[in-house]
Amino acid sequence: MNRQEQKLKTRQNIIHAAFSLLDENRSLSAISLREVAREAGIAPTSFYRHFKDMDELGLTLVDEAGLALRQLMRQARRRIESGGGVINTSVDTFMEFISGNKNVFRLLLREHTGTSAAYRLAVHREIQHFIDELADYILEQQDIDHKSAEFQADAMVRLVFSSGAEALESDPKLRKHIGDKVKAQLRFVQLGARALFKHKS
Repeated sequence: MNRQEQKLKTRQNIIHAAFSLLDENRSLSAISLREVAREAGIAPTSFYRHFKDMDELGLTLVDEAGLALRQLMRQARRRIESGGGVINTSVDTFMEFISGNKNVFRLLLREHTGTSAAYRLAVHREIQHFIDELADYILEQQDIDHKSAEFQADAMVRLVFSSGAEALESDPKLRKHIGDKVKAQLRFVQLGARALFKHKS
């Protein structure tokens, strides 16, 4: 492994270490640089070769979480293309993601309304990317205008995030119940968007 590859590996170790330290009781602001370094297996001084400070690491974590969400949507689309229903497949994929990546989703939820303006802005930007991608997908699939697709995508993402927050600490049975409920709610939104567009036309 050359020096550049080693540097990238260490950087990823720091990111994974920070994610692993987030739990139901601890937010980004509660984690110290020393703890992250210890968890990553590096000296605290080595941290500064990769990140300027903990704030820069925090913004990187938000970027990584947003990227994970967009990759999740692409994974759901591949499943849909191989024969799954759009809403069922999307919600099932999302619930699987939450159960396997609790701290990634926890970060977005917490920092969306957290005390750091920089983190709030970064999370808002990532959620907006997610909404924009969904709106583009809706436009491909449904005969509606761009504004209706944007409204529908925004409502759907808010519903899914809210259900995700509810499902985060739930057992599998309750998570399935929450998933079934949000699937029904998403169908209402989808039907409402189509009806509204036809009414406007």
